[in-house]
Amino acid sequence: MVQRKRLIGRRSDSDARADHGPWQDASGFPLGQFKEGVIMDVATTRFGTVQVDDNRVLEFAGGLLGFSSFTRFVLLQPDPEGIFLWLQSIVSPELAFVVTDPSHWCQDFEAVVRREHLAQLDLSSVEEARMLVIVNKYDDALTANLQGPLVVNIRNQRGMQVVLADRRWTTRREIAKLVEEKQLVSA
Repeated sequence: MVQRKRLIGRRSDSDARADHGPWQDASGFPLGQFKEGVIMDVATTRFGTVQVDDNRVLEFAGGLLGFSSFTRFVLLQPDPEGIFLWLQSIVSPELAFVVTDPSHWCQDFEAVVRREHLAQLDLSSVEEARMLVIVNKYDDALTANLQGPLVVNIRNQRGMQVVLADRRWTTRREIAKLVEEKQLVSA
């Protein structure tokens, strides 16, 4: 008998096929408009070595919380129809985070980002940014860190993880349940 985990999510009905807007390019990666750059190899523990245009590198000058020395990442989308992405470090193959657009799971999500943070990213308003949240497995559920979203300027590829003071958002907002499926396997 093989046991698998299946996802039961709370994705909003209007997101049957997510429109990534300016982040969806011809190759299926949900990124911005890029100039053609140099192809680089990025080693990953999940997908082997992948080739990525160096113009796709996202720069998090302060790193991510708990990972301040890792500042350069790429977004990988193994499933063009999927809503989960991998934020992969370009220098550490084992460092990668599952991320997603919070609006898929929480339609009323809004982040109040301080002016100095917007200025560091060269943004006039938070509406110009792309928001992503880190996803974690907690017990039998997937949770999203809505209190520490990633704010990315898609024009200059600079990003920052911010900590929101708004108590409505938690670090463990349940977005999906994992349930076991039992399947008989013939001998």
